[in-house]
Amino acid sequence: MRRIRWNTPLVVALSGLGLIALLGIVAPFLWEEEATALSGAARAHASGEHWLGTDALGRDVLARTLVATRLTLEMALAATAIASVAGILLGTVVWVSGRRVRELGLRLIDVMICYPALLLAMVIATVLGTGPTASILAIGLGGAPAFARLTANLAASVAQRDFVTQSRLMGVPPHRLLARHLLPNISGPLLVLLSVAFANVLVALSGLSFLGVGVQSPDYDWGSLLNSGLESLYTNPAEAIGPVAAITLTGVLAGFVGDGFATALDPRGGGTKARTRRRPAPVSPSSLRAPVDALLKVDGLVVDLPDGTRLVDDVSFHVMPGEVVGLVGESGSGKSLTAMSVARLLPEGLSAHAAELTLDDLDLAGSEADPARLATEIGIVYQDPSASFNPALKMGGQLTETLRVHQRVGKTESHRRAVEALEQVRIENPARVVKQYPHELSGGMRQRAMIAAAVLPGPRMIIADEPTTALDVTVQAEVLDLLKDINRTHGTSMLFISHDIGVIGTVCDRVVVMYAGRVVEELSAADLRAGRARHPYTKALLAASPRLQDTGAEERALLATIPGRPPTPADRPAGCAFADRCPVVVDGLCATERPHLIDAVACHAVRQEVQPV
Repeated sequence: MRRIRWNTPLVVALSGLGLIALLGIVAPFLWEEEATALSGAARAHASGEHWLGTDALGRDVLARTLVATRLTLEMALAATAIASVAGILLGTVVWVSGRRVRELGLRLIDVMICYPALLLAMVIATVLGTGPTASILAIGLGGAPAFARLTANLAASVAQRDFVTQSRLMGVPPHRLLARHLLPNISGPLLVLLSVAFANVLVALSGLSFLGVGVQSPDYDWGSLLNSGLESLYTNPAEAIGPVAAITLTGVLAGFVGDGFATALDPRGGGTKARTRRRPAPVSPSSLRAPVDALLKVDGLVVDLPDGTRLVDDVSFHVMPGEVVGLVGESGSGKSLTAMSVARLLPEGLSAHAAELTLDDLDLAGSEADPARLATEIGIVYQDPSASFNPALKMGGQLTETLRVHQRVGKTESHRRAVEALEQVRIENPARVVKQYPHELSGGMRQRAMIAAAVLPGPRMIIADEPTTALDVTVQAEVLDLLKDINRTHGTSMLFISHDIGVIGTVCDRVVVMYAGRVVEELSAADLRAGRARHPYTKALLAASPRLQDTGAEERALLATIPGRPPTPADRPAGCAFADRCPVVVDGLCATERPHLIDAVACHAVRQEVQPV
């Protein structure tokens, strides 16, 4: 339970509403007799005996106003509860359901919101009849669309976040997604809406009673008392002051409660040199067929849009046990889509299929992959640590969720393992960090915590999707050093995605170069560092990377550039996608015939150079 940070508006408003609620409880016992006693002093003006005068039957107006508090508050609370529960459930359920249910639900909300709430309530009240019950149902159902629209919009911004996607991968059921991830992150705006809705419901219910279709005699609420008071507005205005003041004061205090809770519950209110290690012997990239003992096998992977446009086009590679394989290329080359296909975390609307896509014996291309194995055998380190943790939950619960849900580890043991994992990723005072919210950590600490979360279940493979992009240079080196230590210590295979070919050469054992959704070259990291690349695109990436040069003079070599831009997937040419930017293009061949990956390179010019005369 998140601790509330009390603030003055919240304390004042809660105190005021508490007094009004207390008054509603005790008033019928203390002033019921005065409120119902008839006298001959009809329409009497305010006096020491009757502070707000009397009504047409000589009953004390102040006493009646105080006694009416109970019924008025009960009706307002009931109607607000109906509106909020119905609206919030509709607005959030559409985002934890399938696409068809979502589309139908969103269209239903659009239709409902077109009709003014009070008009909808009047229609419902006409159908159900008069009285307190009918008024509650009418106003409650009439206010539900506003909750549904706001909730759906808020949930949409959370449902696509990395931590929700990760929970879907783990097989978290929809009701837990709703209670654990969606509702806590939209609670602030909903509390504000709840307070405003309570005030609006109070006014609407009073309006129905004022119009004669709400509470009926002998019952009475503030609205019916206001109706009676307006009859003598020009002769005895004090009679209308009581219900008007009660409605206004209660509505204003409710508004302050919502604002106060939104502030109180908002959890956000509030260089190291990389160590070297001995690398395993690199696997020869000369063959397209994955070795039998490869941990990850990707053969002929295609990721396409519903219209058939291929974003990733026939990609094949493999990862051996304990090996670090890098995917490198410019933005839009298909690196992340390839990696997310392995993790089965593609964005909605994209589909992936392959001749083979397996992690050992786990079929990653099948329609029914075991969520428990996906969550425990594949760890993911995302690019942006700020978006990868649920800001409404403390770190401890998020780090241990996979252990508790899929490995049935107890709360105490999972907490101990989380502290140990944070200590292993070199976070100081890990026992304190597990009790903190993500916003209380620096960017580097969040990225380390994300690595700890990925390693904690003991995965066989870690997918690191540009894990250092959002960090400064010093922290980048520390994170890269940490990932290499994990690979060395635990023997965990890694698929490392980056657009920085220098980082790839430092971390990886083998490199897969991608361009325009295709693999253009495979080579060992040793060959990459030595500049023994063969494909013109890989050579261009190396030439465009800054290097420290000890020339003995104050000379600065200009970085090479790659002219032009990669083609969009829809405009990918029939031949080589790099032909328009290539300095060694073969006329008539590169533009018409697609080069295939032969001898670990996909280039017509390279093959012509090695052909015997």
